[in-house]
Amino acid sequence: MRNFPNSLMIFAAGLGTRMGDLVKDQPKPMVPVAGKRLIDHAIEIGQSANVSPIVVNAHYKADVLKTHLKGAQVIISDETDLLLDTGGGLKNAAPYFDDQVVFTLNSDAVWTGQNPLQTLAAAWNPKTMDALLLVIPAHQATGHRGTGDFDLNGTTLVRGGPFTYTGAQIINRRLLDQIDLTVFSLNEAWNVAASNGRLHGVMHSGSWCDVGHPTGITEAEQMLGTSHGH
Repeated sequence: MRNFPNSLMIFAAGLGTRMGDLVKDQPKPMVPVAGKRLIDHAIEIGQSANVSPIVVNAHYKADVLKTHLKGAQVIISDETDLLLDTGGGLKNAAPYFDDQVVFTLNSDAVWTGQNPLQTLAAAWNPKTMDALLLVIPAHQATGHRGTGDFDLNGTTLVRGGPFTYTGAQIINRRLLDQIDLTVFSLNEAWNVAASNGRLHGVMHSGSWCDVGHPTGITEAEQMLGTSHGH
């Protein structure tokens, strides 16, 4: 039995307000980058890491996303009635997971280099970790407007520092049991892990681009070495 997750949660429920008119008729994960929709970039990461099941949450323009994913080997966790944020979304998807430990991936980013889930899997140690976040130096975080979220002390992660969270992690869902909320961010779960010295990080060796805003599309395509119309 392998000691890293079999399952993946892809977060695809956000409103995508920074995308402006690009999300007038579709959710942000349906925005194309280099000829492929963001949600398909994310699903391919899971498939190439041989992860199953892949669960995708949906809220804004959920029917558009569901129609696109029909026939894809993914499970939809429907949040149409209430947007639950990342922590609430993962808690809500509990029926779809057999294991406590899962991968999660934000759908509004693209990657080069080693598969981010494989990097996480190679560094995961369930004896010492409840959450393992994939980070990148803030100055290498394409499309991201910020100075960093974390610092690394060995593999232990602490708040504030020169590293940016890339939106990929392994997390033990037991952390969520300690949070008595319906709508909450995974930041709450990380705080629980950190208080026990069980919040850790590993560096992504390739490039990464945040595609949370329209200019991120161009930056991502330049990073990927392609250019397509939108």
